[in-house]
Amino acid sequence: MSEATARERVASAVLLLDDRGHVFLVERAPELRFFGGYWALPGGVRGPEDGPDDPERGDAPALARCAARELFEETGVALLPDARSAAAEAREAVRRALLADDPTAWRAWADRSTPELRTVCRIRTPPFAPVLYDTLFFLAHLPPGEQPDVREGELVRGAFFAPEEALAAWRRGEMEIVPPVLILLELLAGSDVEEFVRRADAIAETYRQGTLHRVRFSPGILMASLRTPTLPPATTTNTLIVGEERLFVVDPATPHADEQARLFALLDELRAEGRELAGILATHHHADHVGAVAATSRRFDLPVHAHPLTLERLDQDLPRTHPIEDGMAFDLGRAPDGSPGWQLRAVFTPGHDRGHLCFRESRYAALCAGDMLSTVSTIVIDPPEGHLATYLRSLERLLAEPMGTLYPAHGPAIRDGHTLVRRYLRHRQQRETALLQALVDGPTPARALVPTVYWDTDPRMHALAHRSLLAGLEKLEEEGRALRESDHWRLVEGS
Repeated sequence: MSEATARERVASAVLLLDDRGHVFLVERAPELRFFGGYWALPGGVRGPEDGPDDPERGDAPALARCAARELFEETGVALLPDARSAAAEAREAVRRALLADDPTAWRAWADRSTPELRTVCRIRTPPFAPVLYDTLFFLAHLPPGEQPDVREGELVRGAFFAPEEALAAWRRGEMEIVPPVLILLELLAGSDVEEFVRRADAIAETYRQGTLHRVRFSPGILMASLRTPTLPPATTTNTLIVGEERLFVVDPATPHADEQARLFALLDELRAEGRELAGILATHHHADHVGAVAATSRRFDLPVHAHPLTLERLDQDLPRTHPIEDGMAFDLGRAPDGSPGWQLRAVFTPGHDRGHLCFRESRYAALCAGDMLSTVSTIVIDPPEGHLATYLRSLERLLAEPMGTLYPAHGPAIRDGHTLVRRYLRHRQQRETALLQALVDGPTPARALVPTVYWDTDPRMHALAHRSLLAGLEKLEEEGRALRESDHWRLVEGS
């Protein structure tokens, strides 16, 4: 993996087709951190057992060997001639070794054989996640006599699907599909192999030139991650385009002209496909969420909808602004599966910001969560704008809402939003417990508490941690469990 950075992993994946043109998909175990519960293609990260780069062809041959190895490990399908001709007992022994992370026996086959694979395209994860994958996709036809056999572990099951069948199940909300695989299935549907490979390679090239990926973790929400002046470790904010026929742009965030141009190009493409741009929705007023609100509104003549406390802080020269109250619903038209009456409803969730709103769509219960939660870091509660007790009540409210996929403003989406909400509530309780323990020794300045309470936080982030710690101290003070004495804090006796 000499070409990979600390944040990037080089990988390969296989579109395995049977004689009907159906593609083999595998369901990942729900507990996996990376796309747990999603359907994907067989594949994985390149390892040293896949050999070095080729002087003329770069890493493609090694990634082909990686693809053949991962396919055999995950499905038992052998693409290498030596593997196919091996006795059943030998094949089983090698597969068991691979499943046990021992590639020793595999190397003998890989060193003597060349996998029968065709290159399709190469796609790199957009920079919304802490780990990025640079994946080379290959195409292979199921060899005669081979049948996939998925064994439970990291994978739950596997099956051949007609591309149209898998896409229809996804639109019905019956299966989650990894975003790049979803793109490939859409290209494969109704195409012959030659046309598919040509179109896939052409789209991958546009991504390399800067075109935004159409990233969808659930039907009806397109996630465009764009560079913003946000807080580390995040470097981007997710602009969400919600709808199928009628589109609302949630948090057009980037202030950078080059990134705005990418967003506008995507919106122009969607309009050219016959979609209607209906308006802009802002979750709250922070600069890394509203940097493109004015430019997007003027460029497409769109009204801006937000909480009254947010609107009063936006550009007062915006042509049309409309306040949103809790529970207000926006008409989305028909859902991706064709069902009518699809809506996007506002959920008032103050605490991080006094005017913060989330938006939940009615068909799949996906939530546009803004800065209520993140999948790359914690959320800063910064007094006086931030108020911890209010924030915790808002989290509890989200826990009571029906919820499927949760789209944070920073980081990838998560398929079970309630899991993340519960994790955040546990995290806040653990911080409070640590804070109470740190106050046992007597009156202490707030800044002196930071290294103890935020022991697991990068020291470079301690200034922000200090703001969140103040929010925790103020909550304890409101509850009568802590007392401020000048610049020191102490426990109230009996707390």
